[in-house]
Amino acid sequence: MIRIPAGTFTMGSDKFYPEEAPAHRVSVDGFWIDETPVTNRQFAAFVEATGHTTVAEIAPDPKDYPDLLPGMDRAGSLVFHKSPVPVDTSNPANWWRFDFGADWRHPLGPDSDIDSLDLWDHPVVQVAYADAQAYAGWAGKALPTEAEFEFAARGGLEDTDYAWGDELAPDGAMMANYWQGLFPFANQMLDGWERTSPVRTYPANGYGLFDMIGNTWEWTSDWWSDRRGGDVKSGGKAGAKSSCCTIRNPRGARLRDSFDPAHPGVKIGRKVLKGGSHLCAANYCQRYRPAARHPEMIDSSTSHIGFRCVTRDI
Repeated sequence: MIRIPAGTFTMGSDKFYPEEAPAHRVSVDGFWIDETPVTNRQFAAFVEATGHTTVAEIAPDPKDYPDLLPGMDRAGSLVFHKSPVPVDTSNPANWWRFDFGADWRHPLGPDSDIDSLDLWDHPVVQVAYADAQAYAGWAGKALPTEAEFEFAARGGLEDTDYAWGDELAPDGAMMANYWQGLFPFANQMLDGWERTSPVRTYPANGYGLFDMIGNTWEWTSDWWSDRRGGDVKSGGKAGAKSSCCTIRNPRGARLRDSFDPAHPGVKIGRKVLKGGSHLCAANYCQRYRPAARHPEMIDSSTSHIGFRCVTRDI
C-alpha cells in the first residue's frame, strides 16, 4: 500500500460531464491505498481462505426480481461483446450481454478462464459491491470513498484533466488502458491491449499508484448522487459555480437518494465507480479522468469493474 498524506484539492470538473460538476474544494485525512487494483491472484487467495461465493455465482431469486424474464434465473454476469459494425451508442444493450456462467474465474463467459487466459496479474472483474466489501473486510481494509479515490488518482496534480497532465497521450505515449478508436466496434489497440491489462503495465502516477485511471472501473463506498450542474444539451459541458466552502472527508449521498429515478420500482442502491476502464473512448465515455464518476447498482458485476482497498490513519 502507498500512504497518501492529508490534503485539500479541487474535486470534480466543470469541463466535461454534468454529473462531475460543480468543481469544489475538498479536504481528506491521510490514508493508505493499494498500489494496484486487487488482482485475480489476490482474490483467489481470499476465496480459498474464506470459501466466498460471489454474487455472479448465485442464481438470482425471482422473488427479489419480480420483472425477471423467463429463463434468466441462472447464475451469470455482464460481459462486453465488441460490435462488428457501428451501432447506436445510446443503447448499451448493443455491446453488453448477460452471459450465463460468467464470473470472476470465467470473466468472458463459461468458456473462458483466468488460468488459460493468463489473467492472474490482471485486475479481478465480475465482482459486485458485496464481493469487494467482503474482500476488504477479510484483508482488514475498507473500500475508498469517492473523495479519497479522486485525491489519490490525481497524484498530487491540481487542475489537470488527466492524472498525468492535460494531454491524453503526451508525445503519443499511452498512459492508461482505454479504448483507442471508435467504440464499440473498432479498437486500434495502440497500447497492445483489447481488454484488461496486467497491473503495473502503465506508468505510476505522482503518488506511485498504478491503474487509478483506465483498465477497470473501481468500486467506492459512496452512494451515488447526481451532482448535475449544467445543461446536458450543451455538449455535456457543466456550468455550475464552485462551492465556496471546503468540505472535509465527504461520504456521498444517502441510500434512498441513490436509487435510479428512471426505474422507480427498483429499490437497489447505486454506488459510485471511479477511474474509467478499458472501454472508455474519445467518442464514448471520456471518463479516463480523476474527476469522472459513474453510478452502478450494487448487485451488478461486469467484465470491466474491479476495486482496490484503503486503510485510514487513526
